Amino acid sequence: MSERTAHRKMPGRALLIVGVCLTLLGSVGAWLLLGREKSAPCNGLAESQRVQKSVGTAVHSGMSCAALGDAIVKASVGIEPGRHTQAQAQAVKDVLFALGFGQPKDFTLDPALRAPLAAVLVDYTADVHTMLAGSDGKYVTEAGPSRDPWEADGTYHLAAFSEILKDTVRAVAQDPRAYATVRAAQTHYATQRLAAVPADATGYAFINPAMDNARVLGTLNGLTAGHSRDRAWRTTLRDHLLQAPPDPITVFWAQKLKGTSQAQLTDVLREQALDMTLAWSSTRTVEEPTRQGLLAQVETTELHAFQTIKP
Repeated sequence: MSERTAHRKMPGRALLIVGVCLTLLGSVGAWLLLGREKSAPCNGLAESQRVQKSVGTAVHSGMSCAALGDAIVKASVGIEPGRHTQAQAQAVKDVLFALGFGQPKDFTLDPALRAPLAAVLVDYTADVHTMLAGSDGKYVTEAGPSRDPWEADGTYHLAAFSEILKDTVRAVAQDPRAYATVRAAQTHYATQRLAAVPADATGYAFINPAMDNARVLGTLNGLTAGHSRDRAWRTTLRDHLLQAPPDPITVFWAQKLKGTSQAQLTDVLREQALDMTLAWSSTRTVEEPTRQGLLAQVETTELHAFQTIKP
């Protein structure tokens, strides 16, 4: 074949390749579009057999997401805060796994489900705190979907895979009001843990609550780092966090929060674990090198937790 003939045939080959590429792109686009169109409402929870079984007969395909959220709360939240039956804890676990196994990472939670799921996370604050802190091996061995809730300290507890819980918290935080209730509950629980440390505690008994708090708050900071440039989200979060009454351990941090602008909110949230530990340790009879060492550990732990999660 002559050089001239080769040049004449190349445009035809090029057009063929372009046509194939366009066809493939069109197929991918159609697949993505159809995938979106087939996305189940309410993040697929109403169609989940696990959710239908544990939440109850009120859950059915085609129900509104608002009604589904109400049903989840009624099935999982105890009459007394933090006190749950095995069935209630199981309902929460099934909802978490239905979300975790049926959604892509960083999924968008239906707006009507954000406040109800936040209410559930608040009612299970102790379990959520322990799972985010990663400090209790029981919550690791019992995290699988086939593991039942267990009874301890007069209530039933649940565990789920860490990433499933974190993805759920991240999704709930798409509503800053809903996230504020979760954060405020974790803050209150963190202060309770610090206040419960015996006066004569040393070693791990002295440092563990502060370290757990740093991991939890650092993780929450990382999970919500994607909103750091959202002015409206930051403003709403700050205003709702300020509605929580401060206590002796949080009063210093609350004053900083009140005096900060929404632009500086991320820094103030990042400093919460350190400020709380500083206020608490200042009331303890402890040698200054020990206190300074704890503060340094808390700061490092929060940073590590934040950087591990931050997108």
